This record gives sequence, C-alpha cells and structure tokens, in this order.
Amino acid sequence: MADVVPIYPLYALLFTSTGLSIAQVSALFAIWSAVAVLTEVPSGALADRFSRRGCLVAAGVLQAVGYSAWVLLPGFAGFAVGFVLWGCGGSLVTGALEALLYDGLVAVGAEDQYARVNGWVTAMELVAQFPAALAATLLFAAGGFPLAGWVSVGTCLVAAVLAARLPEPPRVDADDEPGYLETLRAGVAEAAGAPAVRAVLVAAAVLGAFDVVEEYFPLLLADWGVPTAFVPLADLPIVLAGVAGAALAGAAARLPPWALGAGLTVAMLLLGGAGLAGHPAGIAAVAVFYGGYRAVLVVVDARLQERITSRSRATVTSVASLGTELATFGLYAAWAVGGAPLLAACGLLIAVALPLLLRERPGAGSGAPGGRYPHGEESARPVGDA
Repeated sequence: MADVVPIYPLYALLFTSTGLSIAQVSALFAIWSAVAVLTEVPSGALADRFSRRGCLVAAGVLQAVGYSAWVLLPGFAGFAVGFVLWGCGGSLVTGALEALLYDGLVAVGAEDQYARVNGWVTAMELVAQFPAALAATLLFAAGGFPLAGWVSVGTCLVAAVLAARLPEPPRVDADDEPGYLETLRAGVAEAAGAPAVRAVLVAAAVLGAFDVVEEYFPLLLADWGVPTAFVPLADLPIVLAGVAGAALAGAAARLPPWALGAGLTVAMLLLGGAGLAGHPAGIAAVAVFYGGYRAVLVVVDARLQERITSRSRATVTSVASLGTELATFGLYAAWAVGGAPLLAACGLLIAVALPLLLRERPGAGSGAPGGRYPHGEESARPVGDA
C-alpha cells in the first residue's frame, strides 16, 4: 500500500507544469538525496531505541504531509518541504522494516524464512508500480495533479494505519534499555568493527546502488528505437522479471556464495551486452539481468541480517543504506560517462568479490537479536500467531 502512490509517475511533470526549470527540479532531487543521507543512520537508531513499527507509521504520516504540501503550495518552496518530509519518511522505513521482519521471524523460530518472506515483500513493492501507474492515468484525467496528490495522501495514511497493526516482538529488557546515543554508537561500531558484518554490509551497500538502473530503462528502450508510446509496454517484461527474481529469492538463498557470484556475473554481462548491441531484442537480456539482480540483492540482505548480533539491527542496516546512497552517486556518473556497458563493468567487480564477501568467517553472528526479544515462550508460539 505504501508504494501504490499515484503521484509517483507524475511528480516530475507536476514540477515543470508550475514553471520550474530543469535546474530547479534537479535542485529538488538534490535536497531529497541530501536529506536521505543525513537522516539514514540516525533514523535507524530511532527504530532500535524506540519502535520499528512506530517508525513505519511515522513514515506514512510524514509522506502524507509532504504530498499535501505539494498540492497546497505548488512552487519550489512547497516542493522542497515535501521532499524533506518524504526523505525523512523514507529513512525511517529503511532499516526499521528489515529489522522488524527479521526479529519478528526470530521470535517465532522462523528466521530461516527471512529471504523468502522479504523476497515476496520486494516483489510486491515492484508489483505496486502497476496499480499506481493505472491510478495516475485515471486520476489525472479526472482531476489533474491535485486529485492524484490527494489520493496519494490517502494511500500513505492507509499504509500508516496498516503498519500500526504489524506485530512487533516485545522488549524483555525495556527498563535497562540503552539511550539513543548509545544505541547509535553500538550500531555504527558493529557495522564498522565486526569483520563478518562489515564484509556483507559492503556487498549489500554497493549492490543496492545498482537499483538506479531501473530509472534508465525507459531511456534505454527509447535509444533502441522503441516508439515513445510503447516504452511503458516494453518496460513491462523487465519489471515482471524483477518481480519473479525477488519472489524466487528464497530458493536462491540456498545457493553457495560462488553460485550467487556466478549468477550476478552472468546478469551483468547480459546488461552490458544489451547496452553494446543497442537493439530492441536486448529487452530480453535486460529482463534476465534484472530478475537475477533482484534475487541476489534479497539474498545479500538476508546474509547481512543473519550476521548482525547486537540489538542495533535497524542501525546497522541503515548504515548499509547510507552506503547505497553514496555509491549511487558514483553509478550515476558511470552511466553518464559510459551508459549500460560501464555500469555493467562496475557490477562485474562486485560480482567477482561477492563469494569472498559472503563466505563464512570465524565468529560470524547467528542472527540472534542480542537478547532484545524473548526466545523461550515467544519462540514456541505458532508462526500464524506472530
């Protein structure tokens, strides 16, 4: 529900329709990125110290208020306020969502199902693009940007209400809970100082940055001669392949590290080859790339969650997300210089290093949440009661 937001496909057009220049639109995106970078890790510590579920609820409310600002104050200042609120809301989700899911599964003795469940979550996030696009088309025709904006406010608030109903394992040591700064320091220390965590965190951060390629799919298709009117249809098989790849992450999680590295290598070669060929037939190669990439990305996140041993799970995951934000700038530059082939070449480096980064190391964590949640009785509860 959090991703079925009709304003998503329209907001760039909304900005230019109010008279903003391309430079001003780029400045808005820069504000959005800067807020995400600055708030990513502190928001993860908030989730660890207080409530992961509460962070998800707050994220939906912040995004709703942000889109309200876009509708009520259509101009650079209003759009900037909306992006600041959206950036803060997005930071509250990253880390908190993964931690809530993983520790919830640990509480019922089902942590080995994390890759499968999170794969389906990722798949549904991609599937949400389709109803969002359809709703955007219908709402814009009926009431323009304001109607699409207000419906987006409503979907975010509904998502917040639904998030409030998600189960969150109870704390067993709430009276002895460390303070916010101590929680933040513990998470950053584990991310930077624990070799087993650090290696997988680097893989998760860099690999996550390659998601930027999705933004370039329409440009690729147009460059390959696909008529503009058919670009959305031509993009559909690629998105569906990503859905399938994420949904199959549970099976991919059973593969050894070398197989994951080999699969990612093949995926990157397909992307680079399609970029060099410059032919519409490359859509099939890009689709296979995207499906394989999505599967490996979910598995790497699962490996990271397994190695985190402290109670600062959301903070550590947010450090990985911060790394992704920073690496994304480098991949934007790579695409600007060499397009898909250069981006794929960068991907080959992480594919070759992946087996080394994922290998088991002495002292690797078991994935237990550091005594934060009960294990005896909670683990005995049926999974359906989670």
